[in-house]
Amino acid sequence: MKVLVVGSGGREHALCWAIQNSPLCDALYCAPGNAGIADVAQCVPIGSEDVDALVRFASDNGIDFVVVGPEGPLVLGLVDRLTAIGIKAFGPSAAAAELEGSKGFMKDILAKYKVPTAAYGRFTEPEAAKAFVRKNGAPIVVKADGLAAGKGVTVARTAEEAFAAIDEALVQGRFGAAGAEVVVEEFLDGEEVSFFALCDGETALPLVSAQDHKAVGDGDTGPNTGGMGAYSPAPVLTPDLQDRVMREIVLPTVRGMAAEGKPFKGVLFAGLMILQGPDGPVPKTLEFNVRFGDPECQTLMMRMKSDVLAALVAAADGVLDSIDLRWHDQTALCVVMAANGYPGDYVKNTEIRGFEAANAVDGVTVFHAGTKLSDDGRVLSTGGRVLGVTALAPTVAEAQARAYQAVDKLDWPNGFCRRDIGWRAVGR
Repeated sequence: MKVLVVGSGGREHALCWAIQNSPLCDALYCAPGNAGIADVAQCVPIGSEDVDALVRFASDNGIDFVVVGPEGPLVLGLVDRLTAIGIKAFGPSAAAAELEGSKGFMKDILAKYKVPTAAYGRFTEPEAAKAFVRKNGAPIVVKADGLAAGKGVTVARTAEEAFAAIDEALVQGRFGAAGAEVVVEEFLDGEEVSFFALCDGETALPLVSAQDHKAVGDGDTGPNTGGMGAYSPAPVLTPDLQDRVMREIVLPTVRGMAAEGKPFKGVLFAGLMILQGPDGPVPKTLEFNVRFGDPECQTLMMRMKSDVLAALVAAADGVLDSIDLRWHDQTALCVVMAANGYPGDYVKNTEIRGFEAANAVDGVTVFHAGTKLSDDGRVLSTGGRVLGVTALAPTVAEAQARAYQAVDKLDWPNGFCRRDIGWRAVGR
């Protein structure tokens, strides 16, 4: 097969790294890719949301299968356009991608099909939203309805903070059309975990759990980011709890979407909160994403023993029941290196060295996220989150040690990372 992966981040590097090893893969392209992806795939200079150009490239180059990494092109209908011209693709239709494209739509689906989640309201008028806050009290969560590049969620500790977040979206228009409606929901206090399942429109195949670290600083301090590191598996999600998540959350959602005439194909990423109930832990749904998480994907691809391309094709073909996935029972841990200043203003185009030494650490692969090659062959930073230093080892403590050993071999004065990725699992 000739395969095209769409995207340019660490998630896409991990997907390309895994797909290139598949016996089904004859040629691998990535649009637009990055400096690390260029080592495993042919990079094509087309932006991930340039749907017309992507469809044209796939058609002109005889692409057999397209794997869509980010949510943007999914919400824009890239899969629909490819399907219309007979090219298979992994990812949901635009209608099914609304599970991530609209938080209000997602919450309504959860309510209709009795999937456990936080109580909520949907608002386009600031005063009505504020009345909901007054009635329910703080802490409370305010979310822009649409895609806001991870910036649209405020966990308000006071009613005043919630009012400010409501005004920011509905009055000041900070998020544009994405913030024309807000979802205000109850605050859930527990341990967050990410869970992934492949879906083929009718059924779902569980992948594995991971735990992300959103805050920029050690000890989960400072502003939230797109993710500063992750590890898999997450000990909080026991096998019994995973079965319950499939039974109460994933499968009812997949069946509900099919009943709505919007069958979900692709990967369903459930952001869960594990609450402590009187009879033990209780999973509730914080959010759905319609693509692999980043940096969780890096840990999943490191742990997957099976042919990932065969599994993605089976999801697209609606035959997931023919797939049996196997995993390394080791721990994978990813440390994100970000540009100084992230998640605020950060410096770009700074040189990074030391990749050979970092990749030489036992069990380590350095995935690129925001990088490019200069004309003279140097690796330069282009984004906020720039590298995902990922280690596979028998225990989480060993994976953590190996990842940081590799981090210390990289020569990048303009970058930083958290030094405590995996702290919950190590503590356990």
